Amino acid sequence: MKNVNEIFKLLKKRYPGRKFFSDTHTTPYKVLISTILSQRTKDANTLKAAKALFKLADTPQKILMLKPSAIQKAIRPSGFYKNKTKTILKATKQLLEGYEGKVPKSKDKLLKLAGVGPKTASCVLLFGYKIPQLPVDVHVFIISRRLGWSNKKTPHEVEQDLEKRIPKKYWMDLNELLVRFGQDVCLTRNPKCSICPLTKYCKYYKNKK
Repeated sequence: MKNVNEIFKLLKKRYPGRKFFSDTHTTPYKVLISTILSQRTKDANTLKAAKALFKLADTPQKILMLKPSAIQKAIRPSGFYKNKTKTILKATKQLLEGYEGKVPKSKDKLLKLAGVGPKTASCVLLFGYKIPQLPVDVHVFIISRRLGWSNKKTPHEVEQDLEKRIPKKYWMDLNELLVRFGQDVCLTRNPKCSICPLTKYCKYYKNKK
């Protein structure tokens, strides 16, 4: 697609460097747990919960030494904390029993872990192992559709479209750029089109005029 290069350059200039979950995404296991915490909650709540949990324990072995009540208290800001505690403990036990405590590098194996869907698996590979991926969270899903990169109705289908249409050289950075842009300008509700630098590329904006 002709506009990908221009959009990528504009976003890279607007958001130089990397900072996405920089305090929590330091090991594959911490990426896995952080991404489980991120489900059905805001980014700020995810970060708060992950930091609190990792102060208590940050490896599979240490996590299983915690009482469920301690995990629940730490991750409460992320919401659904009782269910997420069960998921974290189940996934952690699976890692220790099936993978010697190591998070697998295979998407197929990751998808067998509790709480892991396509987005979480892609996040683990991208942020934990630096393997190019295109995780589709709410920001990526909405912005990709607004830009006309996909018209599909599920995150998995959008991811498949992006894999076909976005050059692989952009895969390492695109998720973070779109997430930061979605938090800053292209909001899920009421996007700030009046200050958006991408309006000339945006199908949503053109249809709105």
